[in-house]
Amino acid sequence: SVSSSFPFSLLDPMLKRDCFEDILEERRNSSDLKYALRCYAPVLYKGVTPCKANMLKNIVLQSDQLHYVINQVSQESGEAPDIIQEEASVILEEMAHRLQISTVRCFAFALSKAFKTLFQHVCVNEEGIQRLQQAIQEHPVVLLPSHRSYMDFLLMSYILYTYDLALPVIAAGMDFMGMKFVGEMLRMSGAFFIRRSFGGDKLYWAVFSEYVKTMLRNGFAPIEFFLEGTRSRTCKSLTPKLGLLNIVIEPFFKGEVFDVNLVPVSISYERILEESLYARELLGVPKPKESTSGLLKARRILSEDYGSIHVYFGQPVSVRSLAQGKVNRSTYNLFPRHIPRKPMEETQSFVNDTAYRIVRLQEDNMVLKPWVLMASLLLQNLEGLELSVLTEQTVWLRGLALSYAAFLDWPDQAPTAKVVSSSLALHRGLACVSGDRVSLVVGEPLGPVTPEEALFNRAVSVLSCASYRNQVLHVFLRPAMLAVAMLHLSDEVYNCFSFLWDMFSNDFILCPGDTVQDFEEACYLLVKTGAVQMPQQDIVMTDIGQPTLSFFNGLLEPFLQGYQVVCRYLCEEASEGLTEKQYIPAVRSFAVKLILAGNLRCYEVLSSDMQKNALAALLRMDAVRKVKVADQVTLIVNKMAVNSIDDILGKNRMISHINQTPISPSLSLVAVAEDLYRDGLTPSYIR
Repeated sequence: SVSSSFPFSLLDPMLKRDCFEDILEERRNSSDLKYALRCYAPVLYKGVTPCKANMLKNIVLQSDQLHYVINQVSQESGEAPDIIQEEASVILEEMAHRLQISTVRCFAFALSKAFKTLFQHVCVNEEGIQRLQQAIQEHPVVLLPSHRSYMDFLLMSYILYTYDLALPVIAAGMDFMGMKFVGEMLRMSGAFFIRRSFGGDKLYWAVFSEYVKTMLRNGFAPIEFFLEGTRSRTCKSLTPKLGLLNIVIEPFFKGEVFDVNLVPVSISYERILEESLYARELLGVPKPKESTSGLLKARRILSEDYGSIHVYFGQPVSVRSLAQGKVNRSTYNLFPRHIPRKPMEETQSFVNDTAYRIVRLQEDNMVLKPWVLMASLLLQNLEGLELSVLTEQTVWLRGLALSYAAFLDWPDQAPTAKVVSSSLALHRGLACVSGDRVSLVVGEPLGPVTPEEALFNRAVSVLSCASYRNQVLHVFLRPAMLAVAMLHLSDEVYNCFSFLWDMFSNDFILCPGDTVQDFEEACYLLVKTGAVQMPQQDIVMTDIGQPTLSFFNGLLEPFLQGYQVVCRYLCEEASEGLTEKQYIPAVRSFAVKLILAGNLRCYEVLSSDMQKNALAALLRMDAVRKVKVADQVTLIVNKMAVNSIDDILGKNRMISHINQTPISPSLSLVAVAEDLYRDGLTPSYIR
């Protein structure tokens, strides 16, 4: 079998990743029409015959589980089962895919033209494709790609068609279904449409889950969905959503399939198509509604160069191997299979742990380009850097990233100066060279602008650049948290690390229960690169460690400042009846005032993503509670607890009073252990 449990540790010095092939190279040298019309005969799971869409719907509508729920809903609502059955049929008709090879061929032709215009290369690891081909024949396969762009699901189907693999059926949001013509084209290319949330709609959930499980049990096609649930506007991995993962794993628990292969797929864009759109969304500009006219207006992007894409198909992960010793499947034999049951606690814990580790695998196989290193440096030097200094520091950061097992795509033969200059040329919309100095680009206004408009333009530039810096955060996150802990509280390093780990667990992928393991990994990496020594279990910075620890501290500084601004707002400005809906606009207005007054220099604080994650952390730490009043959710703030967290984050050192020079947060975390214990906020793993 090609599958395994989680296949490797990135701390393994023998780690070797697959090589890539550029699939556009052949497209540039042969007919796109011949490619689209070529013989397509993929090998299927255990040689099953492809199932027609109508047959699949009939199987779902006749299933025992759906009939059980239909009778249940009928009894609860008082309506006849036939009426509920008809409702189920309507839901399924709206949801189901109608995969047709003729539509796939049209997309193959159109996407070949588009990709050759937009991208220099589309690189795929062929060994991963070979592993996937074998996995599809052995067990049902679930494809789990990262999600950074609308392009992701089109790209996945295009690649599988190119390699003559079975095309996936893809979970897509209802937003796309409303696009005239395009929505139906997507449906006929394998998309099935689901609501963003089901609420308490028992019938909808039953139809949806039975539809997905029927496709999985019979192996009609690989199932594809995005574990993060939505596109990441920040290009950081999002906390995984568990609903669909629960559904695709359940047939294994019930003994309906021998195994399920989960395949993490990492899609890395050298330049993101939606970069400025994402920044504006994070600053409160409403997301454009998906529409065919909007798609046609977006044709202007065809005149731009978006560099390269790398798509890495990871090692298939066997659910059977993962569950061994963790889930007692015999309990599923105590009830009829067709009766829906809430997952047991050990099952929920297993699915949650699996989801986090799959996303970690996606992160580990993300291919990083030189620009992500340059963006990381420029964001710590918003006033700009000399080109020679930027080049020198990029080379230093490249060495550090490689020593931490980063998957870096750096041209081997090209001189460093050329690598840097070509990166700047590709991202000329974000950074420019004036004289010998490199700085971020701020959009030129058409006329006079207000201070708020100038601030907004600057924030768009910073957040766009941050979306590239965020792509390398998973490589440096753990040593960076340790560096912050060391610089702020050298006597209580583990407690401080644990506090940061808990505080940032919505912003970053930190696997539940891995605090100690992550701390040990951070120590190992900092010792490995000579930044610290550990004599007699103490952690001591070396003479050569200052640049590394300072860079890491600067890497997390926007997050420390962002969380602190939220704390200060809740303690000093928030009204008694603050609703959840009012929270983000209010925090953003507060941050804007601080920046305009010269008391804050961090534009990333304006990001709605950071504000949401900060609130989630405060809710988790019981510093804020949600209370439903009438039809609105109100936030109840425990000001003593929030003040304590604010003090820990360095309240009076990070944001100065008006007319004073802001002080760097680099030395601001104090008395972590005392504050945590005093207010009862210490996580259970520290107590």
